[in-house]
Amino acid sequence: MPLPNIPGYARLNKTHKYSAAGIAAAGAAAIAFAVVPGGNADAKTTAQDLPNKPVALTSQKADAQAHHEALVKQSALADQQAKQEAAEKKAAAEAAKKKAAEEAAAKKAAEEAAAKKAAEAKAAKERAFKQAASRSATRIETVAAEKTYPDNLDGWIRESLDIMKKKGIPGTYEGIHRNIIRESGGDPRAINNWDINAQNGVPSKGLLQVIAPTFKAYHVEGTAWDAYDPVANITAACNYAADRYGSMDNVNGPY
Repeated sequence: MPLPNIPGYARLNKTHKYSAAGIAAAGAAAIAFAVVPGGNADAKTTAQDLPNKPVALTSQKADAQAHHEALVKQSALADQQAKQEAAEKKAAAEAAKKKAAEEAAAKKAAEEAAAKKAAEAKAAKERAFKQAASRSATRIETVAAEKTYPDNLDGWIRESLDIMKKKGIPGTYEGIHRNIIRESGGDPRAINNWDINAQNGVPSKGLLQVIAPTFKAYHVEGTAWDAYDPVANITAACNYAADRYGSMDNVNGPY
C-alpha cells in the first residue's frame, strides 16, 4: 500500500517510516472495526450513537415547521380579523352617511313644505285682500252710480262737479254758483232775447247762458243734449270756460 503523505515524512529514516505507517494502518483498522457490526462492546456503543444525530435534526425540523405553520395561521387569522373590522367600519360609515343624507332630505322636504304652505297662505291672504278691495270698489261704484242729487241748484252744481271730476274739467262749487247767479239768477229756463247773440238768432240759454253753437261744441258726453238741462248746461259752460279761461273760477263777467 502507498505510504501516507505526512509532513516531514521524507526526512524520517526507514525505521521511523515503518513505525508511522503502522500507526496509520492501525488507526484505519480501528475506524473500520467501529463501523462494522459484531465488534467489541466499545465499538457497538459507538455504532448505536451514530443514528441519534439524524433523529434530533428531524425533530428540530418538525418543530420549526410546526412553528412556521402556527405563525402563518396566526397571521391569516389576524389579516381576516383586520379585514372584518375594516368592513364593519366601512358599513358603519356608509350607514351613518345614509342616515345623514336621509335626515338632510327630510329636513329639506319639511322646509320646502313649510315654505309652500307659507306661500299658499300669503297668496290666499292677497286674494282675500284683492277680493275685499274689489267688493269695496264695487260698493263704491254702486253707491256712486246710485248717488242721487236734489233737484235744485245745489244738486245740479254737485252733480255737474262729479261729472267734471271724471272728465278732468276744472272748476269749484263757488266759481260755478257765482256765475250762475250773475247769468240767470238760478233759473234753468232763462233765455236772453235782446243781446247780440239773440239778434244773430242764437240766444243764450240756461243757467250759464250758453248759445247753441257753444253748447254743441263743448257738450260733455253722458249729459243730455238739451241746453235747458241744468247739468248739461253747467258742464258744457265749464268745459268752454276751461278751454278759454282755464276754469269757470276765472270768469267774473260776461263770457
